[in-house]
Amino acid sequence: MEILQTAFMQRALIAAVLVGITAPAIGIYLVQRRQALMGDGIGHIAMTGVGLGFLLNSSPVWMATLIAVVGAVTMELIRAYGKTRGDIALAMLFYGGMAGGVLLINLSDTGSNANLSSYLFGSLSTVSDSDVTAICLLAAFVVLVTVGLRKQLFAVSQDEEFARVTGLPVRVLNLLIAVTAAVTVTVAMRVVGLLLVSALMVVPVAAAQQITRSFKVTFVLSVVIGTAVTLSGTVTSYYEDVPPGATIVLMAIGVFVVLTALATPLARRRARTLATAEAATCTAEVPDARRSADKATV
Repeated sequence: MEILQTAFMQRALIAAVLVGITAPAIGIYLVQRRQALMGDGIGHIAMTGVGLGFLLNSSPVWMATLIAVVGAVTMELIRAYGKTRGDIALAMLFYGGMAGGVLLINLSDTGSNANLSSYLFGSLSTVSDSDVTAICLLAAFVVLVTVGLRKQLFAVSQDEEFARVTGLPVRVLNLLIAVTAAVTVTVAMRVVGLLLVSALMVVPVAAAQQITRSFKVTFVLSVVIGTAVTLSGTVTSYYEDVPPGATIVLMAIGVFVVLTALATPLARRRARTLATAEAATCTAEVPDARRSADKATV
């Protein structure tokens, strides 16, 4: 295939697969915790790391990972201990992260607005070998955490008080979710961009929830949807010369719309099946012993 003969598309497809797996894998926990927009906030903060990487002539991906992790931990501490002023502190953190990134990248000798745009919205042609290496290592960490600790993370995401009563280290697990979300943002920023990464964390999960009932099935289906739309969006971006991040997100929303349309007839079918089963139970033949007792005369 033509698309596989170019080195930059080989790198982009590898990155797309890893993004499609990792973003919904951590996104499902954020959705359970009602923190769907957490990825968006981390993306703003990660911009400072990108700008700092250009300023210091180091890897923007690794620098963005470091700054995003610090920002995510700060966000979690504000969520846990912040009172009425917590939302103001978060707002300043988000906007300060974005402003810091823009300033630093323009102060650097190698940075430019074109570099900034590629990190904000994603760019296939700029994914380098070092980026792929970093993405592979970071993605391995995300998969290890989200799959290996799925029971503990589900418990703390579903009900913190119950998880605390059962003896789980709730504070540590909350921080681990925040750190994993930050790592996922930096994994995805080269493909979908920092401004759109939150959508890839949330939309495949929301789409899967339309037709699934269990956490395990939702997890698997959301990863399948995420991988499918990232690959499809990357290929479409190559052939149609359109932005990869926007294409991927719009495809994910399209899948959500389709599954939402299918959810209603599926729900009706389940309801009819349940009603039929209940009716069959109620009209089941009465045992012979019971019939004999019913016919007995006093």
